[in-house]
Amino acid sequence: MTGLVADDPGQPTSEPSVTGSVARCSSAQWTQRYTHAVMDTFGPPQRVLVRGDGVWVWDADGRRYLDLLGGIAVNVLGHAHPTLTAAVSAQLGTLGHVSNFFASPTQIALAERLLDLAGAPPGSRVFFTNSGTEAIEAAVKLTRRHSDGARPRLLALEGAFHGRTMGALALTAKAAYREPFEPLGSPVEWLPFGDRDALCAAFAHDGDQVAALVAEPVQGEAGVRPLPSGWLAEARRLTTAHGALLVLDEVQSGMGRTGTWFAHQQTELGGGIVPDVVTVAKGLGGGFPVGALIAYGPRTAGLLGRGQHGTTFGGNPVAAAAGLAVTGVIERDGLLAHVTALGQTWRTALRDLAHPLVREVRGLGLLIGVELVAPVAAAVTARALEAGIIVNAATPTTLRLAPPYILTSADAEIFTQFLGDLPTDPEDLR
Repeated sequence: MTGLVADDPGQPTSEPSVTGSVARCSSAQWTQRYTHAVMDTFGPPQRVLVRGDGVWVWDADGRRYLDLLGGIAVNVLGHAHPTLTAAVSAQLGTLGHVSNFFASPTQIALAERLLDLAGAPPGSRVFFTNSGTEAIEAAVKLTRRHSDGARPRLLALEGAFHGRTMGALALTAKAAYREPFEPLGSPVEWLPFGDRDALCAAFAHDGDQVAALVAEPVQGEAGVRPLPSGWLAEARRLTTAHGALLVLDEVQSGMGRTGTWFAHQQTELGGGIVPDVVTVAKGLGGGFPVGALIAYGPRTAGLLGRGQHGTTFGGNPVAAAAGLAVTGVIERDGLLAHVTALGQTWRTALRDLAHPLVREVRGLGLLIGVELVAPVAAAVTARALEAGIIVNAATPTTLRLAPPYILTSADAEIFTQFLGDLPTDPEDLR
């Protein structure tokens, strides 16, 4: 693999300074400053990035990388998209923030847009947040109001990741994330991922005590695992029969990532079921922090009353303008069809490699998991970065691809070729 790491010497090694606090530094210098200034919750940065254009980013040393992670499924329009940039700049230059004592046209328009894209029935409502974990927090509070203390059971799936704030963390399956902060409040029962028998059994005994079932249609952090066909339909049937809420976490899989606006709209996943709550974020703002909770129908939408939840920045005019620009470009440029078609051909090409290192290729649209035969995903990710490609080791054995929707087949082929050139023996990667 040659030519993937390209120098860009004509570019600055940092963003232009306005206050004098940002200097021209190398990646090594920036990393050293990082370790002294930024809390060590993520470990040392793999690179210090200073510029992006489309599906490419550059680091402080001028090296170029193909971004196949998209800020973890966030940068759906790539970097520095002119429509998104213009919309955010224009709104910031007009009205930047008003607090939740007031409304703005962009906030109202984006709420209406989300309800339309979600196919939500009359009486549905939106609550805006700044992130996915905040949207889940709102869902947890809404669930509490629904049960009113009379329904103590909360169901989630093994492998789930719903965020790291306290309520969202309670629903997150990975013990390493939860245990340092326990007790977390609401006890959660974990169901085996995609197991319909276990799902039915959970409701067969004290099903009327279930407040809510929370699930990701496609688990991202667990290695890009779509729920099996029919599972969501069965979940909808059972929650309806027992008066429980069905809460779908579409923070990673929503906003067109799978080729439909929401993953549960995929025929092979949900077949058009109507949930009670959907949470979104990541791709909604295309890089600008914005999230939302969509409550379906007047009963669910009315569970959180005046003063029972709030946020200072949620739904601010600039974030809403970003969301409107993102959804507008996806629709205008036919990106849902592109995501579907490219995702199918790319997954087929990756499977057709028949590389001995690859056990399985799965996913929907442009959310793809490449399962390896050994726990060498971190080593492959590091090798890819050296080759000028950004991917992610979602699990020790899984590579995650979540690139911008503007990715071309030629761009995708760069990674396909890289994967095909990897050693066939996992020991050669350790």
